[in-house]
Amino acid sequence: METKLNKEGTKLTIEIAGRLDTLTAPEFEKEVEPALDGITDLTIDLKDLEYISSAGLRALLGLAQTMEDKGQMKVTNPNDAVMDVFSVTGFDDILNIV
Repeated sequence: METKLNKEGTKLTIEIAGRLDTLTAPEFEKEVEPALDGITDLTIDLKDLEYISSAGLRALLGLAQTMEDKGQMKVTNPNDAVMDVFSVTGFDDILNIV
């Protein structure tokens, strides 16, 4: 998994590439959590995410819950496989997917 963080003022875009799973989700959370200070607009770009597991879903849910109090979060560009996981698990109703 590779993440790229682009911060502009109170906006943060996180691009995730590869797999967000049991092995990589803790690393992802450690990297992203400190970057959320002062952020009111968070975009998670999944255009290069190949696979997401329940651990990855949990990481995204944690971000969504954190951003509930701070501002907004949206998820962009999920591929068909990732979107299928969101649909089957009900995350398409939980996350703001654009």
